[in-house]
Amino acid sequence: MAKRTRRNFSDEFKAEIVKLVLDGGRSAPEVAAEQACQRPWSTRGSGTKVDRAGGRPGALTTTEREELAKLRKENRELKRERDFSEQATAYFAKRKQ
Repeated sequence: MAKRTRRNFSDEFKAEIVKLVLDGGRSAPEVAAEQACQRPWSTRGSGTKVDRAGGRPGALTTTEREELAKLRKENRELKRERDFSEQATAYFAKRKQ
C-alpha cells in the first residue's frame, strides 16, 4: 500500500473556502466536493483568519481589531503611568512646602 502524500493549501485558499461555507449558505462537505479537497477549512494552528466584515464601510478587519485592542491596552497603561507621575509630583511638591 503506497503512502498517501499530504496536500498543502495556501492560507488564501483556506480563507476562500471558509468564506464559501460561512457566507454561501452551503454545507462544508458540499464546498469540499466542489473544490476537490477534503478539509482545507480545518485551519486550527495555521493562522488563517476570515474577516466577516463583508466589505461594509467602516467595518474593521481581524488585523485592525487586534491592533486596536493592542493600542487600547497600551493607552490604558500610559494613562496609568501619567496619573501616577502627576500624583507623585503633587505629593512631593506639597511635602516640600
